[in-house]
Amino acid sequence: MSCDLIALANSGVQGLSPYQPGKPVEELERELGLVDVVKLASNENPLGPSPKALAAATAALAESHLYPDASGFALKNTLAPRLGVNPDQLTLGNGSNDVLDVIARVFLDKNSSAVFSQYAFIVYPISVQAVGARAIVTPAKEWGHDLDAMAAAIEDDTRLLFIANPNNPTGTCLDFADIRRFMAQVPERVMVVLDEAYVEFVGTGLGEDGLALLKEYPNLILTRTFSKAYGLAGLRVGYAVSHKDVANLLNRVRAPFNVTVPALAAAEAVLADADYLTRSQDVNRAGMAQLCSGLDALGVPYIPSVGNFIAIELPCAAGPIYQALLESGVIVRPVGIYDMPNHLRVSIGLEQENARFLLALKTVLNSPELKKWVQERAQ
Repeated sequence: MSCDLIALANSGVQGLSPYQPGKPVEELERELGLVDVVKLASNENPLGPSPKALAAATAALAESHLYPDASGFALKNTLAPRLGVNPDQLTLGNGSNDVLDVIARVFLDKNSSAVFSQYAFIVYPISVQAVGARAIVTPAKEWGHDLDAMAAAIEDDTRLLFIANPNNPTGTCLDFADIRRFMAQVPERVMVVLDEAYVEFVGTGLGEDGLALLKEYPNLILTRTFSKAYGLAGLRVGYAVSHKDVANLLNRVRAPFNVTVPALAAAEAVLADADYLTRSQDVNRAGMAQLCSGLDALGVPYIPSVGNFIAIELPCAAGPIYQALLESGVIVRPVGIYDMPNHLRVSIGLEQENARFLLALKTVLNSPELKKWVQERAQ
């Protein structure tokens, strides 16, 4: 074939690299012949799904021959009163990544720009570049968003601004009062996306969440997910909360039937399982304390996090340590793609999983092979 198929794509897509997810357990078992692998790479809920959600999804499989309710009526009407909004303010997605992509497609084109921070969620540059828009990346401040720099970076053609709060992969979180002050500076023509995928893990000490600002700022869009605290990562359910006119636009572009029948049923059921959410938060809180204590004992620095993960800083490029951890049966997440080559992101697991990681990390850091590798590169 003489035709260059890559050249047929738009220029933004030509320059993209595919999103790299965390390594699946099955892949590592297959590659290295391991058993009893611990995965702490993808910020998944270590409790497994809620029994109520699992039962609802299983029952819903009997309707797999039917298309889902494209409007998501039942889920929206369960979710809306919990958020204090109307159902017409909601847009459902195949995970919140899907919603972020829809937002970019609605508001960006090759003649516009979007602002996001250094070290922010990798989906933002992917979605921006895919539609041919220009990315404006602002320097981070203490591994998090510098709102003053982001406000100053807004240009005449800027139409979108992304804030991850808490941020992935660094785990930093902005104070609500700072976000309120920031919104007052943003022109009405710029849509602000406040990505709150990890909001359920944030302690009350940091104040309110973005819902309190929706009535004041029609140019604000919140995105959330059922993948993390609600334990439905494999079923893919996310949503946006916005002004009803913005939701109307998003729903024009959103793919029909983008959330499956079992996923809709499971999401509705898990909202009714308050005990599950409380257990998820408790396990995360205890696990975070366990990891921080263990990392302190090892002398390994880390970025303080309010999510269900923590980014640790290593004395060298993370690649060899990541590989050694894999060989010990522990999967974590390298974050070199975020320009953090010396860091690994570690998801919070169950107590025994966290202990397994800490022991494996201690063994790797104390290994003669690693010490020799570090010394050779320091010369």
